[in-house]
Amino acid sequence: MDPNLRNLKDFLTLYNKVTELCFSRCVDNFNERDLAKHEEACVSRCVNKFALFNQNMMKVYVEVQSEINQRRMQELEEGQKLIQQNQQQTDASTATISTAPKLLS
Repeated sequence: MDPNLRNLKDFLTLYNKVTELCFSRCVDNFNERDLAKHEEACVSRCVNKFALFNQNMMKVYVEVQSEINQRRMQELEEGQKLIQQNQQQTDASTATISTAPKLLS
């Protein structure tokens, strides 16, 4: 799936969840077309809380993800070094065996 399309889908899903959550928590009177003052205040607080929470979670995610990426890079570099060392040892062993005199000739 196209990353931009996936981002849009994720955003719309999140938007719909926030809308549903705040509506169900805050709106209690369906007799009037407009929201009452206390409903407006509740919806505003609900959306603001969610936005702040989401912002803080993204900060933590970015920090943690950076650390994870650094650890992965270190592990990959260490793995690459081990592979190179093993290859060098194998090459050295092969060279020693091929240059050794044949005793059974």
